[in-house]
Amino acid sequence: MKARGPGQSPLLLLDVAAVIDKQGIDYVVIGAMAAAVYGPVRATMDADALVSVGLTKLKQLQGALKRAGLSAELRQGDDEDPIRALLAVTDKHRNRVDILAGLRGLDSNAFARAIEVPLYGNPLRIVGREDFIAMKCFAGSQKDIADARDVLKAATEPIDIDLLRRLSMRFGRSAADALDQLLKSE
Repeated sequence: MKARGPGQSPLLLLDVAAVIDKQGIDYVVIGAMAAAVYGPVRATMDADALVSVGLTKLKQLQGALKRAGLSAELRQGDDEDPIRALLAVTDKHRNRVDILAGLRGLDSNAFARAIEVPLYGNPLRIVGREDFIAMKCFAGSQKDIADARDVLKAATEPIDIDLLRRLSMRFGRSAADALDQLLKSE
């Protein structure tokens, strides 16, 4: 489903997800679009996905996206960066999808915990709720913590607190502390 103008990054995400699937790469949608599945919707002009592949496979994905008519700029993080690489995908309307690769601390089972949500009749894999909250605690900005708080408050099904604590600890002490603060305030 092609975007027909600016402000349609979710449509671009559908096209990007189709290319990712054809490459045999597992992905999960993160960021504001995942937040909207679990809690309140907030305005955003981009979409984010996470993949767990090495640099060689990421470069192959970059080529496939370019062959699909999209711009795909690869940026590599340094040793201190929690994100090993980012593929910034844009279309002719300046819609944007960021594909993050190699998130330090991510549990390898995060992709298995993903849920499938339809968007315009097409399935998208959304990061699991506990993984989402833990990632937001790791990111740590005020907006990220607010997203995590909103998802905790909006939960209609029980949250697996033990899993959430383990996932947060994988991201380090500051993520675990941020989660503890959130849980205390609930």
